[in-house]
Formats: sequence, structure tokens, C-alpha cells
Amino acid sequence: MNKYIVVDNPKSWKFLAENIQVVSAQEYLTNADFASQKNLRVFNLCKDYSYQSKGYYVSLLAEARGHSPIPNSKNLVDLRAPKLVKVISEEFEDLIQQSLKSIKSREFVLSIYFGQNVAQKYKELSATFFKNFQIPFLRVKFNFTHKWNIQHIRAIAYAEIPQEHKTSVEQFALQYFAKKRYDTAKPSKFLYDLAILVNENDPAPPSNAKALKKFIDIAEKNNFYVEMVSPKDLSRLSAFDALFIRQSTEVNNEAYAFARKAQQENIAIIDYPDAILKCCNKVFMAEALQNAHIASPKTKIVHQENIQQVLEEIKLPCVLKSPDSTFSFGVKKAQTKTEYLDLVKEMLKTSDLIIAQEFTPSDYDWRIGILDGKPFYACRYYMAKGHWQIYNWAAEDKEDQDGNADCLAIENVPQNIIDAAVKSAKIMGLGLYGIDIKEVNGQPLVIEINDNPNIDFGVEDAYYGDEVYQQIIKALLKRVEEK
Repeated sequence: MNKYIVVDNPKSWKFLAENIQVVSAQEYLTNADFASQKNLRVFNLCKDYSYQSKGYYVSLLAEARGHSPIPNSKNLVDLRAPKLVKVISEEFEDLIQQSLKSIKSREFVLSIYFGQNVAQKYKELSATFFKNFQIPFLRVKFNFTHKWNIQHIRAIAYAEIPQEHKTSVEQFALQYFAKKRYDTAKPSKFLYDLAILVNENDPAPPSNAKALKKFIDIAEKNNFYVEMVSPKDLSRLSAFDALFIRQSTEVNNEAYAFARKAQQENIAIIDYPDAILKCCNKVFMAEALQNAHIASPKTKIVHQENIQQVLEEIKLPCVLKSPDSTFSFGVKKAQTKTEYLDLVKEMLKTSDLIIAQEFTPSDYDWRIGILDGKPFYACRYYMAKGHWQIYNWAAEDKEDQDGNADCLAIENVPQNIIDAAVKSAKIMGLGLYGIDIKEVNGQPLVIEINDNPNIDFGVEDAYYGDEVYQQIIKALLKRVEEK
């Protein structure tokens, strides 16, 4: 497997072996040749991993390209969430106390380079942090009250490493890249406990009240005790056997924290944190669909250096998407060159990369529900009244905010639509997905892969009824019983 190190400044890494190639983040993100390469592993050593930075996108696109990145996007998000850091580090609390017990001061900073520290006595602790967080350069600050606590943990850049550590760091790097493996890390009538996460302040909840009632009724018939939990209940999650997320999912909201904690504690779950990370980012989705040879509207990734070039390739009008846009929030249509330039300039203020996509008008979009690789409902969502999208949040009349929908038997959906949906969901792995597809001249164009898709009473269940809820609960039950 070819190894690539992606960095901000390749000149700093000339000491590495010849069989390891070093490229800049800009080169990896913008050179189309990388998208087609296979049997490749990416080590992301960028100075900034913050959400939607170049460092973040290196890992995200490496995952879309099948390049097995270290760190992956999940590692990067974990690091930014104090609650998750606490959940993960609790698993090696005893090791932290044992390793730091001889320190006399009330503060201590541990620098970890490829899982090692310059002091041999912190070898096991450094390796444990690296195994759990998979960040090449970490700095952990501890403080002492009645015991040692993690004050904060962050990724550091190569430039932040003290000069006196550089020789050791180079040696650690050579040892690390020479490896062949890079390891990552009720007493009642009911048998199991199920938490359903909902948020009463959700602007676009994925299930209405009647659907939630259906989920509860059917789960109870399948030996689940069910409790509706809210974002403030993260600390209680350990008491449940399964988690079903019915809150809008974003990388930066509580849903991801719940999903990640459930995964850490081996709790059965729909949906997985990986699905949230990938489906919530349009940049990943565009790259992944292209890499899987799945037809979609002509799409280009826009960055500061190719704004004009993209305009020449994606003709006007075009659709511009923020990477983490959901339910049509953050999705704009540019009719003119001026409008395009203004929108792109504004959107690039919050993300290093955005999406430009050809405008493909249609009366409706297909939505195919996929559960663990199999279709289980099919809908047509019609455009909102007088609007080009399914949702029109600017509509003055609330009834005009979304269009009508109809639901039909899967066997009555064109087979090429079903095939495209199943193939698209496969990119994301097992889980619950809604695949949005436009039918243009009889051919399917995949618009989006949605994790946590809508299951509303009277819409997605209009044809199959209770069977829609039954299948999801059965999938959760299977996950529990396989634990």
C-alpha cells in the first residue's frame, strides 16, 4: 500500500524514507489524480484540523476516496467535544492516575508524537491516548484537584514542537511509518431498554408526534422498554441497550455526541456516528459518489483558487451548497455571474470548500428508504409551491413551506432508481438512509444521501403502514442481540 503524508509544508519532512511520499494539503485536495488512486493510505499532518478547514477536508476526502486516513474525520470531531474526550478517557482513568502520581506540581503537559513521549516513563499513557484519538501530534494538559483531570486536549502543528524535541520526533516518525499496521480504538417484562433521542426545539424534526408514538408502541411489542430522551440526557445514555436518533443530525450538535458515546459504549444504534459525519458533508458525498461511479448532477468542489474555472464548467443557473447543509438550509441557487460570485465569496468564509452543482429542475424527487442495504419504502416528494426545492423556508404561509408527497410500492418504482439508491447507500455502510434521486430523461441522478431520514406518520408509511416502523425496530433488536 502506497503511503502519502499530507502536510502544509512538505519541506519540513524531507528526512523521511523514500517510499513515503509527502504532498501539500492543497495538492491532495485539488489534484484530480488523487481521486482515482487506489491502494493508498493517507497520513494527515496538517497544522489545523478544525471543522471545514483544509486539514479536516484532507481526512474527509481521503475517506471518500478509500484512502484509509489517519486521523479520520471521526477522530477530529471527537477531539473538539469535551464530553466525548471525557467519555473516552474514562476508560483509562486508572492509567492516568498511576502515570502521573509522582508529579509534584498541580499542572502537567504531556506532548505525544506518533504515540510516544520523549520521556520513557510516559510511554504507556502516550500510546493509550494515541490509540484512542489517533492524532499524530497531541498535547494534553492536566490539572490536579483531588486527582488528575484532563483540562484540555488538542492537536498541535509541527511548528509548535519544541526544537529540543525535534530529533526525537523525527525518530518516532521513522519508527511509526515503518510499521505495517496502524491500529485504531431491566427488571421488568421488557428485555431491553431503548432511548429515542428527540429535541423539542428541532426546526425540522425527522419524525412527527404520531410517528414517534408508533415507534414506541411497536418497540414495546418487541420487548423494548422505551424512553424519550433529550439532548441534556447524554450522561444517562449508558443505562440503555439501544439508541434511536430522531433529532436532526449535524456534526456539531448533540446527536453526534449521542451516537459517538453509544458507539464507545457498545450500545446498539441507528444511526452510526460515521454516517452522520459523512452524510452531513456535501464535499464528502460529492467525492464518494464520483469515486463509486454513481451518476449525479455535474458537481465541482469550489475553493478560493478555482472559483472562475468552476463557473465556466458548471453553467448558470447552478446550485451552491454549504458542506453541512440539511433540509435545504445552506443551499442556494445562483442565476447570474454576480450572484454566483457573491454567494461563493460568502460561503467560503465559513468553509474552505463548498459544492457547485448543475441545476436539474424536476417536478419531484424520489426518496428511497434504505435500511441495512435493503429498500423498505419509496416516496415522491414534490417541489414546494412556486419554488425549485422541496422545502421553501422563506414561504410566508407555513403550509407552503414544503410540497406534497406520495408513497408507493417498491415494486412500482423503476428498477434503475432502486438500483441507484441501493448502490449509493452502500457507500455509507449499514444503517438507515434516505436516498434522494432525480429522474432525468429516464435516468437516475443521485442528489443526496441522507442519514436519519424522515419517517413521518401519513407520509413515508402511507403505503406499507406499520411495517416501516417494524423493520427499524427489528434492525435495532438485531443489533442488540448481536452484542
